[in-house]
Amino acid sequence: MTVRTTAAALLVAGAAAGTVALTTGTASAMPTDFNCTSGQVTTKLVYGGAGAGGRDGAVQFTAKPGETCTLPGSLPVDLTGAHDVLVSSDAAPDAPAVEVSNGSSAYLPLHWTAIGAPGEQETPLALTVTAPQETSPRGDTSDPKIDLSWNLGGVDATSGSHTVHTGTMTAGTAPTI
Repeated sequence: MTVRTTAAALLVAGAAAGTVALTTGTASAMPTDFNCTSGQVTTKLVYGGAGAGGRDGAVQFTAKPGETCTLPGSLPVDLTGAHDVLVSSDAAPDAPAVEVSNGSSAYLPLHWTAIGAPGEQETPLALTVTAPQETSPRGDTSDPKIDLSWNLGGVDATSGSHTVHTGTMTAGTAPTI
């Protein structure tokens, strides 16, 4: 009878210890599906090349060391200094999110035309992307607006093709020429 009582007590104690270990592990874990803040990533414009009057580029996001966060399939983008140029997202509303972690990258593709004569083109001063989150899982806050100086050349500003199109967030580094 003593062996049974001891075994039962050990079984109950072991189960309780396992529950405490699981609870403790869950409470201290950082969420892995947390949307990125501007402070968790570095961001740059990347020139992707030209052909048949079209131009390609990308906004590349790279997770800072020790950071893990998620970028939605599409992000809000605005231009400054090109009043006749619009921005339009071609991403599906349900485009999948991309996780970046500890130096990995994802990019938002850009496409526009530059076939207008020099007087029919405008060169934006900056591109602004709005990060999906202001506060990180650690409680750090950052301005969600990410301003990048535009270094990708002129954009056709004629009424027929005056739009910079953004695509779907894609895992990996932005393609270049």
